[in-house]
Amino acid sequence: MSVLPQTVLPQTVTDLRRTRRSRRVRAGVVPVVLLVVAAVLALLTLCFGSVQLSLDQVLASLLHLRDHAAVDFIVRDLSGPQVKAAVCVGLALGAAGTIFQQLLRNPLASPDFVGISAGASVAAVAGIAVPALAGVSLPVLAFGGGLLTAIAMYVLAWRDGITGYRFVLIGIGTAAFCTGVTGYLLTRTSLTEARAALHWLTGSIGQAGDAENNALLIALVVLAPLVPLLQRMLRAVELGDDTARGLGVRIEATRLALIATGVLLTSLATAVAGPIAFVALVAGPVADRLLGSARGGIVAAGAVGAIVCLIADYVAMNLLPVEVPTGVVTGAVGAPYLLWLIATTNRRGMGG
Repeated sequence: MSVLPQTVLPQTVTDLRRTRRSRRVRAGVVPVVLLVVAAVLALLTLCFGSVQLSLDQVLASLLHLRDHAAVDFIVRDLSGPQVKAAVCVGLALGAAGTIFQQLLRNPLASPDFVGISAGASVAAVAGIAVPALAGVSLPVLAFGGGLLTAIAMYVLAWRDGITGYRFVLIGIGTAAFCTGVTGYLLTRTSLTEARAALHWLTGSIGQAGDAENNALLIALVVLAPLVPLLQRMLRAVELGDDTARGLGVRIEATRLALIATGVLLTSLATAVAGPIAFVALVAGPVADRLLGSARGGIVAAGAVGAIVCLIADYVAMNLLPVEVPTGVVTGAVGAPYLLWLIATTNRRGMGG
């Protein structure tokens, strides 16, 4: 009978500690770097917008270091709200996307495909097509529609608990139903109203007012201290229901809290910018590639979402021959990524 060398066990423990230390460092460094990149992109967007400004002018205006009427108008009133909306929408969609993907254990399970964005779209188009709703703000309707759709999906998917597979199937069916209702409503509107509805449905940052933008910002600020708790809840759910219950986790309450957080973020983001496609889908997987073994970071995914929204909005506003909605750019980039993701997911046997 052979005996293992005494140095094997200490070496294994040392390697394990080194791996854990590396994972912790990466989990802390990558989100910070991504947030810094998002902040730099936001400043560059303000500098190189429709009117070019120096970094000194932008910082002086943002920090109220000196008064310059023309610069202050561009930075604070014209470009500033647009950039703030892009950052907030990206953070919300990126965080919501990775929450759904980890919770439902499916890389395709983003708010774009599980019906939440579609429910918000139905409510917003109803505000344009139905005369009785004409006086209600579209962002308010979108927020209410997203929440009601999520509640309906949760009730339909409940069978002594919620499983990711059933919730995804219910969500896909709900999204198809909502898309059909949206198409019907568009046929009942005038040409002018249909054009306005299609512009909103494509997704465009900067079309909401200060109230909606501030509501999203406040929600992000309130949820920020809860990110470590949400991260632990996701880790517990990933262990599986039986293991989590064995560790004393209230699995259904945890799952409901995570779904509610994702729905809240998605509904508020959709209320601000419309259903911008693919941001929630791509943010989580891109962040996971950067995080390596420390995958699944909510902050990292949110930062990637902010970067994607900033770049897409800048391209849509400044680099194309004509100005287009932000969703056109994210759709053009996201559709090929979706095809690649479906192909690789099926090849690895992770699709179900």
